[in-house]
Amino acid sequence: QVHLVESGGGLVQAGGSLRLSCAASGLTLSNYGMAWFRQLGGKEREFVAAVSGSSQLTAYPDSVKGRFTISKDNAKNTVYLQMNNLIANESGVYYCAAARYGWGTRDPEAYVYWGQGAQVTVSS
Repeated sequence: QVHLVESGGGLVQAGGSLRLSCAASGLTLSNYGMAWFRQLGGKEREFVAAVSGSSQLTAYPDSVKGRFTISKDNAKNTVYLQMNNLIANESGVYYCAAARYGWGTRDPEAYVYWGQGAQVTVSS
């Protein structure tokens, strides 16, 4: 059985940093493209970052490029999201997900496994 468990969420002031972790069990992350998504307020889930199975390729939307960094430690079977210079309107639930095929797609429907989410609250 596959489990993705996020941790590291919490409260941070605008301009601050957080690092989210996503520990995987039941699947080998080196075989999967992984991604982080977020759901802010009542909005749809949006793509935040992706990393290839080999960890050599990453992708970000313009909204977080230069501030967020995704990484993967295949030995620990864990994916990370380092978030710097957080903005107040980035409060929401952050999810990690494993792609059904390939990597880098921004469509949530392309992801087969999801974590339960980690709450991030950015105070202004």
